[in-house]
Amino acid sequence: MELPLTHLKDSESGIIISINPSPRHRHHGHHNRGRFRKRLEDMGLTPGTKLTVVNSAPFHGPIELHVRGSRLAIGRGMAERIQVRVNR
Repeated sequence: MELPLTHLKDSESGIIISINPSPRHRHHGHHNRGRFRKRLEDMGLTPGTKLTVVNSAPFHGPIELHVRGSRLAIGRGMAERIQVRVNR
């Protein structure tokens, strides 16, 4: 099943399938989409990467992830654009 990262619960794992550019950045062209992807790549969030949700903060707060042996937190807006494959 493929769904946005924001749909995973604490302790659930998935594999990144794709990264979608933000609809609000479409009018800014390819440059901002590339910057968004680069930022995710710098954090180790690339297609094919396994991740686990450590903690999903309440009230639309950040999502803490375990990725490639490290923990990191990303905002929900960013997480919403990351599509993951989950085995449920």
